[in-house]
Amino acid sequence: MKKPEQPVNEQERLKALHSYELLDTLPEEAYDTITKLASYICDTPISLVTLLDADRNFLKSRLGIDMSESPRDISFCGHAILTEKPIFIVEDARVDERFQDNPLVKDFKAIFYAGVPLKTADGHALGTLCVYDHKPRILDEQQQEALLGLAKQVILLFEAHKQNIELQRSQEEAALRNDRLEDFARLIAHDLKSPLASIEGLVNLLSEDYAEDKDEDFTMFMGHLSTSAKSMRNYIDGLLEYYRADTLLAKRADITLETIVNEVKNIHKSGDIIISLANTINLKAVPVVAIEQVISNLIDNGVKYNTSEHPEITLSGDITKDFYSISVADNGVGIPQDMQATIFEPFKTMGTNDRNGNKGTGMGLATVKKLVEALGGVITVDSTFNKGSIFTFTIRR
Repeated sequence: MKKPEQPVNEQERLKALHSYELLDTLPEEAYDTITKLASYICDTPISLVTLLDADRNFLKSRLGIDMSESPRDISFCGHAILTEKPIFIVEDARVDERFQDNPLVKDFKAIFYAGVPLKTADGHALGTLCVYDHKPRILDEQQQEALLGLAKQVILLFEAHKQNIELQRSQEEAALRNDRLEDFARLIAHDLKSPLASIEGLVNLLSEDYAEDKDEDFTMFMGHLSTSAKSMRNYIDGLLEYYRADTLLAKRADITLETIVNEVKNIHKSGDIIISLANTINLKAVPVVAIEQVISNLIDNGVKYNTSEHPEITLSGDITKDFYSISVADNGVGIPQDMQATIFEPFKTMGTNDRNGNKGTGMGLATVKKLVEALGGVITVDSTFNKGSIFTFTIRR
């Protein structure tokens, strides 16, 4: 018997093998289906998907034997991964000096073997798709082609498994970063609110105490301080609202768009604002509070950035096979074309004051986008500068 040699790039090969995290995993139907097909096509009682570790041959899928691994130094697959040919074939191991006295031949009657190295795109042979028989055999050309085709499917399964692992890790890392960022934002917001309240109180106190002095410079400075403090408070509140968005998704219920609009109207009570509904739709099992928040933010945005004496907001709904669609139209100042692609990003604003003279924080539409995506939908805007905007968002049914 001749022990299989190690590939010249063995350490790199082992590193690649371990990156797939397939060793010691449970049997899977996708691999078992392939070994069944290989056994049927090649008319052999044994078929395996193997992975060559440092000192063992792990059997990811096995048909015809009970063991889950075997020593690498007696494995046929250890020789197979070294071949430059598409398939490594041993027609009769009893007369092959590499396998004479091999325990697999003597004790398990592994006489015939055919194995296809399972190579990555980088050329690392991780293992084999192989078949065994207890008697000498010859594979015809069609059987060999079929075995090669099945081996390609095994590689695709390997790659899909690796990609799923990488995706899961990326999602976990993203969730962890988001949690840390949320904790950081809450901490900063909490730490800022206390001194900010002191500043606002001091500004109000000074304004009242020196109101009779009528010093124009003093009045102007106090006005700037008051405006800055209010902007900072709005910024903090917007930041907290952005990170609280996910908590609005838990509770679901059946509701009509008309009911939601009526609830939102109560928040925006003002004789100057006209909110109307063009048509209603029935919404089934939706996060009502999240939808109310989206609509309320869009109405608030349409009112704040509006120079009309009577801001008008018109809502409408539609239903498709997979989505609910809700549009919120306003007669506000509109959004310049070159800014429409960025308005949903956090901290992005048009740089203009609203109807009350305040600058936006850039968190309102970012929160809307975050909520809509959590609802399984998308949000778009169709806007004409100085004429108004139509925001349309979808909710997956």
